[in-house]
Amino acid sequence: MTDDIDNDAIIRIMLVDDHPLVRDGLRARLEAVARLHVVAEAGGADEALRQAGQGNIDLVLMDINMRGTSGIEATAQLRQRHPRIAVLILSMHDKLEYVSQAIQAGARGYVLKDAPGKDIVLAIDTVMAGGIYYSAALARQLARPLVQDNQLTLRERQVLQHLAEGESNKQIARALDLSVRTVETHRLNIKRKLGIEGQAELIKFAVQYTRYDTP
Repeated sequence: MTDDIDNDAIIRIMLVDDHPLVRDGLRARLEAVARLHVVAEAGGADEALRQAGQGNIDLVLMDINMRGTSGIEATAQLRQRHPRIAVLILSMHDKLEYVSQAIQAGARGYVLKDAPGKDIVLAIDTVMAGGIYYSAALARQLARPLVQDNQLTLRERQVLQHLAEGESNKQIARALDLSVRTVETHRLNIKRKLGIEGQAELIKFAVQYTRYDTP
């Protein structure tokens, strides 16, 4: 029942997958959450693009491997024609090259098909709130290469740990028995090595990095 749900809170979803059984399973899973309404389904890219222009759709759950136009190409076309509609990739492929291609095409997130139902709901909520979501297994792959490649020193990793906990330069300096200027230098070195520009991006990376990797 959705009588008590504010219409502004309802998320209208289109499912795009060329397997009807997959769509049936997704519909059942999503509609168990009162605020999620599956309002359209498509078995391919052309059909999805037609329906996107006809219905009031907030978000598309898009498969990648479909007959004809791929989900990544469909995402790019959909985002170009209907920029208001968010796209969340739902795929069996866990290769980072697919993730990169999907994000470049305009997708706001990438969830693996074997993810728990609660993760798909969380991904939808995150994307609709303006964020980007990756399945945990993908996020680990995105974070781990820094440790494997030894790009960061032990001290730089320690600084990241403290940044992830929301500590200021003064707090980090006190915890690591360093000067504030030394902490600032470590932060600059981390950003330079990783190609990170702003402070907000650094903090976001620190949280992701320390969540999936232990220095």
